[in-house]
Amino acid sequence: MKIIVTGSTGNISKPLTQTLVAAGHNVTVISNNADKTAEIEALGAKAAIGSLAYADFLTDTFTGADALYAMVPPNFGAESLRAYQIETGESYAEAIRRSGIKKVVMLSSIGAHLDSGVGPIKGIHDVEGIFSKLDGVDIKFVRAPFFFTNFYGNINLIKHQGIIGSNYDADTRLIMVHPRDIAAAIAEELQHDFTGKGVRYIVSAEATTSEVAATLGQAIGKPELPWIEFTDEQLEAGLLQAGVPAEMTRNFVEMGTAVRSAKIWEDYDKHRPTTSGKVTLQDFAKEFAVVYNA
Repeated sequence: MKIIVTGSTGNISKPLTQTLVAAGHNVTVISNNADKTAEIEALGAKAAIGSLAYADFLTDTFTGADALYAMVPPNFGAESLRAYQIETGESYAEAIRRSGIKKVVMLSSIGAHLDSGVGPIKGIHDVEGIFSKLDGVDIKFVRAPFFFTNFYGNINLIKHQGIIGSNYDADTRLIMVHPRDIAAAIAEELQHDFTGKGVRYIVSAEATTSEVAATLGQAIGKPELPWIEFTDEQLEAGLLQAGVPAEMTRNFVEMGTAVRSAKIWEDYDKHRPTTSGKVTLQDFAKEFAVVYNA
């Protein structure tokens, strides 16, 4: 099969490309950075350098392909994150229609059933809606929860203040996933037949935030590492002080309120997958320790 992969050589797209190439597929990886060309080619794939914002570029790249993995990259510089996500989704949709590609796997998110109150996820809800209107195209929305790798953003907090936390408390339920497990699920969907529009949830682990703190703390030699609940205002101030732009900060704080209320998990609980990822919280803790101690 000829398969298009977006996301350059990111945490999902790189292992996905490696899996697809190893299976004998003809893979083209889209990146907006020409400096990534050699790295992409070293994976055994072809590089297509251009922007997801340009439907003409995407149409040319998609034409003749059997399947597409589509994701909307984060954009910390967007004045309106939701508008950026919608514009990217519309660019994808135009290129999918014009190129005639018939099979798409889209990276989505737990909480994408909601159109408000979930921070950056509400824009992914919009993109799911845009894709769902594509006639004659089979689409699988792979909804992923909180990435394990997001915890790397807490390393400075742990080192300088001896705590980990967010704007939800130590008994809050977290559903998590490793990017490798997402890549494996996407590879499976791309290589198997499905029809119509459908959703697949992929999850690696479920734990309370206090259990997360204890597991990560044990791995780095801080077994008493506490999970601290911040107010929304404290989290906002901390993110802004760390250099996160105001638009992204507002979205992250709002997403935290959805975790706090647990409404973000509601659709997942109604449609729990029969299979899950392979990477456990304990597995990730070992990876976390390596990065923490580097």
